[in-house]
Amino acid sequence: MSRHPLVQVTGGICALLLAMGIGRFAYTPILPLMQQDQLISDAASGYLASSNYAGYLLGALLAGWIPWKTHKTSCYRASLAASVLSTVLMGLTASYAAWFVLRFVSGAASAFVFVLASSMVLDGLAAKGKTAWSGILYGGVGFGILASGLLVPLFDGLWGWRGAWLGLGAFSGLIAVFAWRWVDEEARREPAAAASPARLTAPPARWIPWLIAAYGMEGLGYIVTGTFIVAIADKLPGMAGHSAWVWTLVGLAAAPSCIVWSFFAAKKGFVRILGAAMLVQAIGIVLPAIWPTTAGISISAVLFGATFMGITALATTLARQINPTQSSRIIGILTAVYGAGQMLGPSGAGLLFHMTHQYNSALIGAGVIVLAGACLLSTGFSYDKKRGNYDAVR
Repeated sequence: MSRHPLVQVTGGICALLLAMGIGRFAYTPILPLMQQDQLISDAASGYLASSNYAGYLLGALLAGWIPWKTHKTSCYRASLAASVLSTVLMGLTASYAAWFVLRFVSGAASAFVFVLASSMVLDGLAAKGKTAWSGILYGGVGFGILASGLLVPLFDGLWGWRGAWLGLGAFSGLIAVFAWRWVDEEARREPAAAASPARLTAPPARWIPWLIAAYGMEGLGYIVTGTFIVAIADKLPGMAGHSAWVWTLVGLAAAPSCIVWSFFAAKKGFVRILGAAMLVQAIGIVLPAIWPTTAGISISAVLFGATFMGITALATTLARQINPTQSSRIIGILTAVYGAGQMLGPSGAGLLFHMTHQYNSALIGAGVIVLAGACLLSTGFSYDKKRGNYDAVR
């Protein structure tokens, strides 16, 4: 039975909420709690984050290169279960080795869910002429971050860091019911809607390397803030033990961000708006280094939340427009390059902090990398327009 596009999008939101917003990013608000109990050092926290991103990289590579003629829905559902289980098990052990494995599994599961859910939902929306709804889908990550920012202090007050993991795992299990039932491949069997004559042509396939390179630099840079922003806030005067609300700000800004950026992209072009979003994010990343106050970290959280999933929504939608017949593969390649960057970022930032006892160097370096990616994107767009006959992509 064919599902209404709103049901498909809602299922996709639930999938990204539990696998990305919680499965991947819940580590950020829980990390200071684990550090307070002296369970993990600064350098080790970076290695643990990198384990998750290594799993994400492997999962993205596999999800992008497997020829999904069959079993896409089954693999997606298995990945949902693995994401929930790995979150729960984090609260049932105090072994660093076990955490390392669990975060790796969680990363791989989140990549499969992201690539497969994105592919199935975007294909379904395209088949029904609802491509403009894609921004709504990626709001699921923001909702997951918002949920973890609100729930972690509650569960921590009841059962400490273990309760935070177990409580979020139980919440994920509830959300998984809807993600399981409302996302599958059936929409792909419907005829594609006719293309709108107002739609501007996408960049040619030869432009993909520019997008891949810029998106990889985004992965390398954004993840420093994505991993450590709560830990950075926790070290500011007067914020120790009360820093989780910063993550709530990230979630509040992230939830509507994909819709907002997609709206502007439809008006001004995906490539231009993608570059603008990366510029705004670069400013947000470096802000705590030059303005280490409650106001500075708060504005940083809002700018970061307002851009990091918007950038993902723009990049994946653009990639699918360039190569609509192989959406799983192209989204998988983008996600893999992104994952490679974010695997390196936390380890480097953790080591820098261990040596310097401050995050400023890591933040400034990350901001410069994201800014360089935006410049590369703009350069590639300007250069290739001279060779082709396309306008900014709608």
